[in-house]
Amino acid sequence: MNRKRFILATDLDGTFLGGSEADRRDLYSWISAHRSDVGLIFVTGRDPQFIESLCGDFVPWPDFVVGDVGTTIAEVIEDTSNGATQRIVRPIKPLEADIAARWKDASAQIRALLDAAPGLTLQDTPFRYRVSYHYDASSYDPDAERKVLEIGYDVLISDNRYFDVLPMGVSKGPSLRRLLAHIGVPDERVLVAGDTLNDLTLFETGLAGVAVSNSEPALVQRLATSSRIFHASKPGAAGIAEAIQHFSFHPFTGVNV
Repeated sequence: MNRKRFILATDLDGTFLGGSEADRRDLYSWISAHRSDVGLIFVTGRDPQFIESLCGDFVPWPDFVVGDVGTTIAEVIEDTSNGATQRIVRPIKPLEADIAARWKDASAQIRALLDAAPGLTLQDTPFRYRVSYHYDASSYDPDAERKVLEIGYDVLISDNRYFDVLPMGVSKGPSLRRLLAHIGVPDERVLVAGDTLNDLTLFETGLAGVAVSNSEPALVQRLATSSRIFHASKPGAAGIAEAIQHFSFHPFTGVNV
């Protein structure tokens, strides 16, 4: 991975999975045709099980995953334990050790603390190092955030519909930084891509970044003075392709993107 010419570290929903099917097919086909020197990292709020179900004939498999809003750091490996070869997303335990220590098995405590909190509906998925809610701004009581911060955990509200409780200091950007250091990838080869406020810490890493044109207005506002961020004129996958060309990370040949 550290010898690849270019690494795309991208959010999924609205970003890598955003835009028209034709735009996505163009970008995915180009990545697949250049896997010898193009690396792919998914940096997402999604969990490993979702990614395993997503990837295949159309969506390319990543090399690594920073999932669960940064609380999972994982590699994609070929698993033969069931007698057949299949790709799985496997957490990298040494990279997650600090995350687990900061979380302190707080899931039950957080759920009890926010039980019946106005504007918050618990998500069904049982995450390992976070608790996530659907967020309704019209009925939300900000006292929920105060309660979480008082017991030493962090809150991230994004896309005006998600409320995540995370270990303090853990999010997409710091976890991506930890992964890049682990695999030895130089900063100048990496492009980060996103579209909502839960991608903000990705853009705060100092790496080159692209905010696709369908980005959340609150994110665009926060990035207004960032010199390393390219604001694409196109949504989703097409916006990523724009940025690769803008920063001259890799020449496009053979596929019209």
